[in-house]
Amino acid sequence: MVFPAQDTSVGTVHIVLIPGFWLDGSSWDEIVPALQQVGHHLQPLTLPGMESRGADRSGISLRDHVDAVVAVIDSVDPAAGEVVLVGHSGGGAIAHAAVDARPDRVARVVYVDTWPTGDGGVINDELPVEDGEIPLPDWSHFEKEDLVDLTDELRAAFRARAIPTPERVARDQQQLFDERRYAVPVTVIACAFPSAQLRNWMSQGEDALQELAKIRTVDYIDLPTGHWPQFTRPEELGRAILAAVNGPSEY
Repeated sequence: MVFPAQDTSVGTVHIVLIPGFWLDGSSWDEIVPALQQVGHHLQPLTLPGMESRGADRSGISLRDHVDAVVAVIDSVDPAAGEVVLVGHSGGGAIAHAAVDARPDRVARVVYVDTWPTGDGGVINDELPVEDGEIPLPDWSHFEKEDLVDLTDELRAAFRARAIPTPERVARDQQQLFDERRYAVPVTVIACAFPSAQLRNWMSQGEDALQELAKIRTVDYIDLPTGHWPQFTRPEELGRAILAAVNGPSEY
């Protein structure tokens, strides 16, 4: 993984960190030092219904999670700096819908081992549901590429902190309205599969990647590890996000 020289002309940026399934805002804790050292403002989010295992998730929808991110965007004074959204896994679809709602307020989206979900798509309707929510499944449910570097110790720590995801967040259809979203630059941090493989799948017409194919400016950073780099390679992930935020032109 090679990073360009940092662009020190970049001013203060409001980095909104959107966790993936089963995670709250604290899942970003280990990458925070790498981002704070240059003075950026960080806002790790705990999305509605993800406050605790005992929280009421019964009525939480995908749109509720999107609206929570939009509310954060709206709370940032445009004069105080740009907004960058960082979405991990299922948080990528939420970030994309928030950009669709506020395409003139987001400077860049960083997708951590994920990509944007297009209109009418769902994040994941194959995960097992129990009583209207989706607990963290057995590890056998995941692909071997997802689990790279996730040691037994890290798996135990992840499972101990995991919070069930609301069913509707995973299964509601994405709703998008404003094609100006395609003008917002993105960076894909590719982990479980290398960026060359993603681009090959995209060129072959892979349905899941066709929304990404429509975005005008896409950069890639390869961070070879499993699907949860915030646990397996947090320092490198922090540096990768920082490189994306500073708008590198090559990797």
